[in-house]
Amino acid sequence: MSESVIEHEEVINSEEWRPSKNPWLIAIPLMASVFMYALDETISNVALPYMAGSFSCSHNEATWVITFYLIASGIIIPAVDFLCKLMGRKNFFMLSIIIFTIASFLCGISNSLIMMVLARFLQGLGGGAILPLTQAIMMESFPKEQRPQSMALFGLGIVFAPIIGPAIGGWITENWSWPYIYYINIPIGFLVLAAAKELLEDPPYAKKQVGVKFDAIGFAFLAVWLVLLQIVLDKGNDADWFGSTWICWMTGVSCVSGIFFLISQLMKRNTLVDLSIMRDRNFLFGTLIQIVLMGVMMASSAILPSMLQSMMGYTPFLSGLSMVPRGAGCLVATIFSAIFITKIGERKMVMSGLCILGLGGLLFGEINLQIALGNIAFPNFLFGLGLVMAMVPLVELSCRTLRNEQLTNASGVQNLLKNVGAAVGTSLVTTCISRFGQVHQNMMVGKLTELNPQFMSRLEFYTGIFAGNTDLASATYAAKGMLYNQLLQQSTLWAYIDTFRLFAIACFFVVPLVLLMKRKNI
Repeated sequence: MSESVIEHEEVINSEEWRPSKNPWLIAIPLMASVFMYALDETISNVALPYMAGSFSCSHNEATWVITFYLIASGIIIPAVDFLCKLMGRKNFFMLSIIIFTIASFLCGISNSLIMMVLARFLQGLGGGAILPLTQAIMMESFPKEQRPQSMALFGLGIVFAPIIGPAIGGWITENWSWPYIYYINIPIGFLVLAAAKELLEDPPYAKKQVGVKFDAIGFAFLAVWLVLLQIVLDKGNDADWFGSTWICWMTGVSCVSGIFFLISQLMKRNTLVDLSIMRDRNFLFGTLIQIVLMGVMMASSAILPSMLQSMMGYTPFLSGLSMVPRGAGCLVATIFSAIFITKIGERKMVMSGLCILGLGGLLFGEINLQIALGNIAFPNFLFGLGLVMAMVPLVELSCRTLRNEQLTNASGVQNLLKNVGAAVGTSLVTTCISRFGQVHQNMMVGKLTELNPQFMSRLEFYTGIFAGNTDLASATYAAKGMLYNQLLQQSTLWAYIDTFRLFAIACFFVVPLVLLMKRKNI
């Protein structure tokens, strides 16, 4: 029998494979693991000040807790396909859950920043593989006509969990203590492990293979690229970006390593990832749109609670609670997508979601410092609604034209690039707020002059208030200080407004890419 006939039969068998268990039962441990991993991406954000106090370190040093989690996740994701071939996909999934659970316990008992960072790195290594493995297993386990519903459930997990993470983290931190944000993973991890052992099974192409070779060179280039890139993105704004020598060196080495990684994957055989899937039009454009969506989601989730805490005096719990309407939007969009996606069509659903997300960004651009939680509820609801309406059909649409045996590798590549998009988005948004604030401050400071009658009127008013308790010179000085603080506050607010409007522009910009994707598998 010729090799082409054998390969053709293997493709047919892989496409026809179905698990012996009900796919909706299989989805239970998978979604529990996704929720657990995605929650830990943001649950630590509001607890960083408490960790900094416990470890006697600065807030900037405490951010390494988040940075090393993302670094480890990014490193392990591209190796998912290789590790599945090395030990079998089910075994690798269970090993990931074990590592993640043990690391969560180590995070909770950490008594120093170094121990905490190492534990979070281990947690990222264990959790990084969960998303691509879950995506691949769910797409293979469900028949094609049920994939939109399964991806609606998957999309809910990857979007909803990071959104409610700050609220859960804030409540636990204020009412218990920050270690419990990691301890809650332990019982979930044991339950997921037991359910996975009972329900999961490997298709023929995902079983343990003999003679698998590890692409050590490719992995080394990948690790250097991602580690240095994440450090540059996290610390670049604090170090004045390319005004810092070490940022320049790290950026250069990261870029060179990234180029060598791409060359090694394109030129060698038995590579870490198969980049030939990027030739698939649906996968290419679908991944590009998801990169933008992840950047917008993670960046907006980071700056909104930060704005409420720093500028409006909200507690960590209340600032996290501000994200709950976004979660409600996710739930509504998930139900809507599951029911109407086949009637409306995936491409129309994605474009509608991107437009709704852009509208939410424009509405956030109208905020002011006199708002209450209710005033940001509707834009947040639109954000959640648009994210899921765009993300859910996009995951399935981007992989629709791929064969089943390509899905594990495709999921790894896609989630790697989405992680990079999230890191870049979070870094850019921090820089935008800093730079836009400086621009608006420079524009407004020229108004604080004796030639401006409004400024002089305000100055006289505040001077009169302070003059009741001190001499005229001190009262005038205090009044000028108060007006300057108001200027700083207003310039920072405008920076947030400009940044939210950039989210809208990014969402509207990628809408035409949806039209380049195929409707059906042809």
